[in-house]
Amino acid sequence: MPTISRSAAKRLRQSEKRTIVNNKAKGNIDFLIKKAYKAITAKDNNQITETVKKAVKAIDKAVQKKIIKKNTAARKKKQLFFALKKK
Repeated sequence: MPTISRSAAKRLRQSEKRTIVNNKAKGNIDFLIKKAYKAITAKDNNQITETVKKAVKAIDKAVQKKIIKKNTAARKKKQLFFALKKK
């Protein structure tokens, strides 16, 4: 097994920390989107606007932090708004 330099070991630690943070953010986005879809199917108008706003805000923040790509974010928002319009 080759020895790892100090800088490579540090990069590995940083990568592991960032992976945890990114996965948590992605999970939060998925949770908020599912919550929004549930509100849409339940047809609860007050909850629909609140949950959709939260989901869109989380998606936009993830794009700013480069957790997800902007095209992925656009697709997720488009699908959410299409479901909202279809209700």
